[in-house]
Amino acid sequence: MGGPTGRAVADSAEEPFLMAVEDVFRLQQGRAVMVTGRIERGLVRRGDLVEVVGPDGTVTTPVGGIERRPVRIGAATAGMNVGVLLDGAAADAVERGQVLATPGSIRARACFTADITLMSEAQGGVDVASGDRLQFHTRAAAAWGTVTLAGGTDIVRPSHGAEVEVVLDEAVALEVGQSFAVRARGRAAGSGTVIRLPR
Repeated sequence: MGGPTGRAVADSAEEPFLMAVEDVFRLQQGRAVMVTGRIERGLVRRGDLVEVVGPDGTVTTPVGGIERRPVRIGAATAGMNVGVLLDGAAADAVERGQVLATPGSIRARACFTADITLMSEAQGGVDVASGDRLQFHTRAAAAWGTVTLAGGTDIVRPSHGAEVEVVLDEAVALEVGQSFAVRARGRAAGSGTVIRLPR
């Protein structure tokens, strides 16, 4: 399984736990939920409380078990692909694109400021103007949003960059420094980094 190695793993394991939800499985006639994904940072153990962070707020639930196929394990750390059994989450409360996290460590946001860089025209980059609607992909989440160019800029051309204010249609878990991909008019158009979040 891929992932960071050496010192990077040690440093990441000391940070608050975070894992993007990639797939959701309902177990025992919907009475339990298993989510799978790759742990981005931190450590999670059986019995820990975690938050499911999504557009409708957070749900706090205990970890009932951790699976690293084909075996159950007691704990998992950054870089590992695992399944996490959530004993206290309703079947309809968890979906792809949400994150599991140490309680209080990350919030879902609908507004943020970012630096974006567009691909060249040959790579698929397109003009982006204030008021344009773009699709933002970050971790396992995808959300539509409207951009406003900062600093009085009217338009940003392919191969160029700009600071933008983004208002998403629905909140996703975000933090400063988080990267994302941008799609415009149905195709990959660029990338960006979150630089500011509202208080």
